Amino acid sequence: MNLPPIYRAQGQKLLADTCEPLRAAAQSRRVSLAALVRGHYPGRKLPLNALPGLQSVGYWDARSAQDWGLAWHRNEGIELTFLERGKLEFAIEGHSQLLRADDLTVTRPWQSHCVGAPNVDAGRLHWLILDVGVRRPHQAWRWPAWLVMTKRDRMELTKILRHNERPVWRANPEIRDCFRRIAAAVERDRKGGQVSLLAALINELLVALLAMLRHQQPKLDDSLASTQRTVDLFWSDLHQNIEHAAEAWTVSDLARQCGLGVTQFIHLTKRHANATPMQELNRCRLEAAAQLLKSEPRRSVTDIALSCGFASSQYFATLFRRQFGCTPREFRERRR
Repeated sequence: MNLPPIYRAQGQKLLADTCEPLRAAAQSRRVSLAALVRGHYPGRKLPLNALPGLQSVGYWDARSAQDWGLAWHRNEGIELTFLERGKLEFAIEGHSQLLRADDLTVTRPWQSHCVGAPNVDAGRLHWLILDVGVRRPHQAWRWPAWLVMTKRDRMELTKILRHNERPVWRANPEIRDCFRRIAAAVERDRKGGQVSLLAALINELLVALLAMLRHQQPKLDDSLASTQRTVDLFWSDLHQNIEHAAEAWTVSDLARQCGLGVTQFIHLTKRHANATPMQELNRCRLEAAAQLLKSEPRRSVTDIALSCGFASSQYFATLFRRQFGCTPREFRERRR
C-alpha cells in the first residue's frame, strides 16, 4: 500500500523510529535483544512473504540502568508493548507515566511517544508493531489476512482501539503468557522456522487483548476517528515542527498528506483555524520566525525568513507586519 508517510522533514520521508540507541546497546551487549523485523528496526529479518504487516516483534532485557533511551518517535502501525519486569518511563503526546511490571501500552501511528526519561531503566520489555494500513485517525483499518479473528471480533477490537486512546493498561495473566511465548518463539526462529507458531500466538494475543478491553469497558469517543481530528493533528504537527512547515507545500500537497481531497481539506482547515490552508501555513511559519527572532538575535532576518519557508525577505516582512503590527527588525528590538 502506498500510504502517506507519518511526517516529512527536509525532503525526507520519515516513517518511524530507527531504534539506533537500542541497536548500539545490543551490539555492545549492554542489553539482550531478540527481534524479528522488517525495514530499519534492529533484529533478524523476517522472510519476505512471511506475516505481511508484521513490522517488528521481540523484546529487550536490560539487566542494569542504561545510558540511552528512545527519543520522541512514531511507528508505522499499532504498537503494543508489555513490561514484564522492572520499571520504565514512558511518555506519549507530552504526558509521562512510570511503567511497572505488567503494564501494557498501546500507541497508534499518529501518536508521538518516547521511552526513557531520558534513559531506560533495568527491565524486560516486549513489543509488537503491526501495520494496519493507516497513518491518520480517520483512515479505515485493514488487518493482515493471516489474523483469524471473526469479522465481528475484528470490528469490535478496531472500534475500541480507534475510539479510545488510553495509552497504558494493566495486563492480565493471559496477555503476559502470550508475550512470553512469543518471545520464546522469536528466540528459536531461524529463517522463518517459527512463523506458523508466531502467527498463532499473535492471534491469541489479540483475542486476549479484546477480552481484556471488553472487561475494562472503556469509554468510546467517535470524534477520535474523525476527519476533523486528522486535520487538527496535522496542523498541530506543523506548528511544532518548523522544518516540516518550511517545505514547499501546495494545498494539494497538504490535503494529500492528510489522505483527504482538496475541497474537504479546505473546509476542515477553515473549521480548525478560521483560515484557508495557505493562511494557516503562513501563520505556522510566522510564529516560528518570531521565536527565532527572539532566540537567535545575531541571525539575519533574511536567513530566518528563508529557513521558515518564505521565498523572500520582502514577502516575509509584509506578512510579519500584518500579523504582529511591526517589522521583523522592530519586533526583535522590542524583545531586547
